[in-house]
Amino acid sequence: MIHTHRMEIFACRESRNFACKVIESINANLRPEELPYHLGDLQISQFSDGEFQPLYAESVRGATVFIIQSTFPPADNLMELLLSIDAAKRASADKVIAVIPYFGWARQDRKDRPRVAIGAKLVANLLTAAGADRIMTCDLHADQIQGFFDIPVDHVYASKVFIPAIQALELPNLSIAAPDMGGAKRANSYARTLSCDGRDCGVIICHKTRERANVVAEIRAIGDVEGRNIIIIDDMIDTAGTLCKAADVLMSKGAVSVRACASHGILSGEAMDRIHNSSLKEVLITDTIPHPELAEDSKVRVISMAPVFARIIDKVYNYEPISTDFIY
Repeated sequence: MIHTHRMEIFACRESRNFACKVIESINANLRPEELPYHLGDLQISQFSDGEFQPLYAESVRGATVFIIQSTFPPADNLMELLLSIDAAKRASADKVIAVIPYFGWARQDRKDRPRVAIGAKLVANLLTAAGADRIMTCDLHADQIQGFFDIPVDHVYASKVFIPAIQALELPNLSIAAPDMGGAKRANSYARTLSCDGRDCGVIICHKTRERANVVAEIRAIGDVEGRNIIIIDDMIDTAGTLCKAADVLMSKGAVSVRACASHGILSGEAMDRIHNSSLKEVLITDTIPHPELAEDSKVRVISMAPVFARIIDKVYNYEPISTDFIY
């Protein structure tokens, strides 16, 4: 396809390694006559008081600009993305597309108590106000967050990399578990896909009650557990309290093994200690949040989402249909 404008890919500081992998994937699929892409030069000037300012060291005039940045805490990561979007718009970019592998503040998607903020809606407003024309993200905590935006949202699923990884394990008597009632739809989707090859893949729902945020009081497993190899599917692992407690409950009820797949490895506080001291056999996460220290970890395996994002970026830029890429 002949374009009247070019594609430029930039990354904020915390997602530059991920962006390099995305570009590597895009270049690997280019036709011989096409020139390879490179990571654009986005410089961040840091002031002594902690304030910072993005600067595009190359022209973006008339370009379709993709800016890659996950917005996990601290809030500087979100602010850096907002300022970079604003800078690109003010430099006359034709379109600015925010690629947010991990969309922070997504758990604040409703008023679950009186007098609290809806952080996900506020972040959506900020991104739009900064000048983003489109959003790409992975496994939102709640699908309805897409409705917080008045611009297109491309919602990518980590199942694209997790399902092949699960199939490669060749586990007999496989069951998929949801760590809470909210994850039942995701677990059913995985089980349905994994059952397509003729295996009977069961579904287990873990019902949990909380004492307070990040503290689980009790977990009960609903479904056939005994003699099953179980994989817990979740969108994120924060403190790992729910995940590890669910794994221990499932093992106590006769499971042969328990593994976990989580799209976003936040891994805050004592999460890694809990995982290593739990009955979990293996934990699979993606690289939407950088964890270089896990490269040689004995229990946590990181699978890259970069090829998936590379494919969507290329299709969006070339105005190709992407509907088949948004199936669990």
